[in-house]
Amino acid sequence: MTLMLAFVFAIVALHPAVNGSVLPASVISFYCMYLCYSALASEPRDYECNGLHKHSKAVSTGSLTLGLVTTVLSVVYSAVRAGSSATVLSPPSSPRAGKPLLPLDAKDEESNEKAKPVTYSYAFFHLIFSLASMYSAMLLTGWSTSVGESGKLVDVGWPSVWVRIVTCWATALLYLWSLVAPIMFPEREF
Repeated sequence: MTLMLAFVFAIVALHPAVNGSVLPASVISFYCMYLCYSALASEPRDYECNGLHKHSKAVSTGSLTLGLVTTVLSVVYSAVRAGSSATVLSPPSSPRAGKPLLPLDAKDEESNEKAKPVTYSYAFFHLIFSLASMYSAMLLTGWSTSVGESGKLVDVGWPSVWVRIVTCWATALLYLWSLVAPIMFPEREF
């Protein structure tokens, strides 16, 4: 199913009516494949169809490394995008907010022409980095390898599997929507 999603992403992204490219489609495809792999690796150890980690008692180092690399790449991408984006978490007085609520007089217009607003959002930048540092700390301290009172691993079980599968589906739907929505609603700004 995930492999078919990769082909669907490529076909939709390369369609002439869609403003897409192969790089984002491939990145989303690899992320969905990673989510699918991590979901399959999270199946209960005693499940008879689990061929990945049948006799393993802990999460592999490769899975933790892959999760950390994915986090670092996501944070770098978010930081680069936040550096030039004024629309995410910006105050209502940002240039994208539209016209001011009260009419401006000539004196205010002169000061507005001189003062150029910044095009980055400190709040978004710090929010992304704080969330990423918390997640990286959880990965590096081995939060997913701790054994609870019942002797079961924290990230192994059917709830963990289905959370990751649903995350894969939601990612796929959001990406496809971001490609198709501008065609369906051309009068809206996306």
